[in-house]
Amino acid sequence: MKWDVCIRGDGLVGRTLALLLARQRLRVSLVQGPAKTTPDVRAYALNQASRRLIEGLGCWPDASHATPVQHMRVWGDAGGKVQFDSPQAQGLSWIVDVPHLEDLMAQAIRFQPDIQTLERPEPARLTVVCEGRHSQTREELGVAFEVLPYAQQAVAARLQTEQPHRGQALQWFHQGPAGLEILALLPLDGPDGHRVALVWSLPEARAQAVVAQSAAEFVAGLEAASELALGHLTLVSERAAWPLQLARADRWTGVFAEGQAWALAGDAAHTIHPLAGMGLNLGLADAAELDRVLQTRQGAEYWRAVGDRVLLRRYERARKADMEPTWLACDGLQRLFAHPAAPVQSLRNWGMQRFDQLDALKRWTLKQAMQ
Repeated sequence: MKWDVCIRGDGLVGRTLALLLARQRLRVSLVQGPAKTTPDVRAYALNQASRRLIEGLGCWPDASHATPVQHMRVWGDAGGKVQFDSPQAQGLSWIVDVPHLEDLMAQAIRFQPDIQTLERPEPARLTVVCEGRHSQTREELGVAFEVLPYAQQAVAARLQTEQPHRGQALQWFHQGPAGLEILALLPLDGPDGHRVALVWSLPEARAQAVVAQSAAEFVAGLEAASELALGHLTLVSERAAWPLQLARADRWTGVFAEGQAWALAGDAAHTIHPLAGMGLNLGLADAAELDRVLQTRQGAEYWRAVGDRVLLRRYERARKADMEPTWLACDGLQRLFAHPAAPVQSLRNWGMQRFDQLDALKRWTLKQAMQ
């Protein structure tokens, strides 16, 4: 068989996995996804584990495209507030410009002789599905994908700020007339930058309405929601919106036929609410774990094939166990702040204030998120 591994989907998770497996001298084919028809305005918060992984591949962006978050400010909807400050100079996390990171990985792939980019899948001993939440391959395999829709959409854009962001990531939880609204402004362009990435989670009808607004109306709403924390704002990009959901596949691994196995990774296996900024970190952790499991073939288990069922089950068990607390925490926070009852509102804001006073618990929480 020509390929050891065929990766279906060339997003960040697929490209990362391809570069990792090529270091094991595996023959990897990387199948291109659909071409993008609109400018990509996404930005991701990456933690220390993700940074170490990408740095190891020689693809970490320079400081102007990977802005450290030195402070995080979170406001509740009735006086609650939590503040996190980085215990180290390098920051709590990094806000990374997605198109720039994709370009760096594409350059690395071009110089890697064990990776070939294809337009369509070809047979391989192991096929890894990284096609995203709407994976066609996952559907063809008959894998059940349990979806809990949040009746919300995320609106993304880029903004110019009047005041420098000073490495602050800002987030507001607000109970609007139509339901929960979560506004996040994420710093870009380095520590002294004046640009931010917007992620605004809104009820579906309101999300569609704000995307259709004029730039002036859109910015006016943002300035009111952000209480001019960074001064006046200017819209400097297109706007994009997509539905939010909690989802996970019931099976992450299996076999096509004798000698041909498959595994899911990234959004093809799981999605969560963006309120904690963990989405891409979880997908990169999938790639790292699958690479780690397959590396055992270079030692005592040299006799196992790339698509060995035992190895793939190890990968599946490890990732499901690691992700369960994150799923529960993100879903629990979303439900807590989405609850409209006044007693619940009072309780959650009291909880935020108490949490902000418990330094030991905050340090533990930071450590978990950073890793």
